[in-house]
This record gives sequence, C-alpha cells and structure tokens, in this order.
Amino acid sequence: MTMKAKLTLFFFTLFCLSFSQPLVGDDDIPAFSPNSFVLFQGDSITDGGRGRTMDPNHIYGQDYAYLIAAKFSAYFPDRHVTFYNRGVSGNRVSDLVKRWQSDTLALKPTLLSILIGTNDAGVAFDKGVDPTAEQFQKDYDALLAQTVEALPGIKLVLIEPFGLPVGKVQPVWDKRQAALKLRSQAVEALAEKYHAALVKPQEIFDAACSRAPASYWIWDGVHPTAAGHQLLADEWCRVVRATWPAQ
Repeated sequence: MTMKAKLTLFFFTLFCLSFSQPLVGDDDIPAFSPNSFVLFQGDSITDGGRGRTMDPNHIYGQDYAYLIAAKFSAYFPDRHVTFYNRGVSGNRVSDLVKRWQSDTLALKPTLLSILIGTNDAGVAFDKGVDPTAEQFQKDYDALLAQTVEALPGIKLVLIEPFGLPVGKVQPVWDKRQAALKLRSQAVEALAEKYHAALVKPQEIFDAACSRAPASYWIWDGVHPTAAGHQLLADEWCRVVRATWPAQ
C-alpha cells in the first residue's frame, strides 16, 4: 500500500469514528454526573403512557423524558445515571401533594424535573371547577420546600405549563391561555425562589408554529406529538446545560 493510500485510509477511519463515538463537549450535560438519579415528575405529558413495572421497554413512556433518558444513557453508560419517570396522567399539583412522599422523596433523586399546571389550568373548562393560581403556587411551593429540606443539594428543573390553540381547546383558547400564563408566572417565581432551572416551552412552541401548523407540534392543544416532545427535550437539555455548566 502506498503512503498516499495509507493516509487516505487513516483519515477515512477518523471520519467514520467521528460519527460512531458519543458526542461530548457542547452536547454534554454536566449535571448528569456519575451515579446521578434523574426523576421526571408531572402529569400526562410526562407520563407518556409509561409502564408501571420495571420492564425496560416501557419504563419511560413515549415522551420528552424518554428522549432525554435514551440519548444520555447511550452517550455515557460509564456514568451509571439512573432515569425514572413518575408522571401520572390527569394529575394536578394537588395530586402531587398526595403522592409526593412515595413517588418523589422516597426515591431520593439528585435531579428532579417537574412539569405540572396544564390540568390545573384546564379543569375550569373540563370539570367546571376553578382552583386559583394562588392556591396552585401555594401547593407547589410547599412541595418544593419539603423537597429541598429532605434532599439537600438536589438540582431542580421546573417546566412551565404550555399549550396551543388546537382541537377542543381552540374555542376556549383565550381563557385557557390566560389560565396557563398565571400558572407559568407562578412556576417562574418558584424557580427564582428555589434557584431552579426554568424551562419555558410556550416560547419554543409558539416559535415552532412559524415552521409548521400548531397541530404538528401539539395534536390536541395539550399533548405534544413526537416532534413536539423532541422540541421539549431539546429545550430541557439546553436549559439544564446552561444552568449547571462544566466546572
């Protein structure tokens, strides 16, 4: 083999390896340190149809939590990061209160991600009741206070509730949007109080509607499509990466 052929083979091999190796650097999430325990908590958007057993085929559901767990478990198997999903469809913050000890504190996560508020904003239209945004914030605040007391040093990621004017929510979108905004403001205030990473999906979905119809991203006004979940997962990673950069 000539020297030219050897050099060609060498650089071709490097090129192939660049696509076969896990991404690091800018794509890393330093918050996923060795032996971390990442817990996703929330309602149906987080539940994603997850299984209720330890069956690894269904444990994460089909949502943003699954996309995040799959990607970084594959990238960094040597870190032994554990991902759990404890989202429950239909939950409001008052439901989290009832199961917080068993489904959150008892698991002792090192990073806790919470997406709640969509159902709190929607029950006025679906069930004829209207819990206030003030009560939402009060209950949420109590959960976070319990968490930081029980788990000192825990990293918190708070995701604001979101939606788009699609399907059954379209006729009442103005009222629903106002209710979502009040609860998003509550989440933002709590993120500041507890020094949490804050994910603001509404801005991302609104911007995405310039590229495709709203129903492409959120099929019923509430639940993201596969494309929508990828948007949410990407924004989650971006915010978490920026909040806890490499030391």
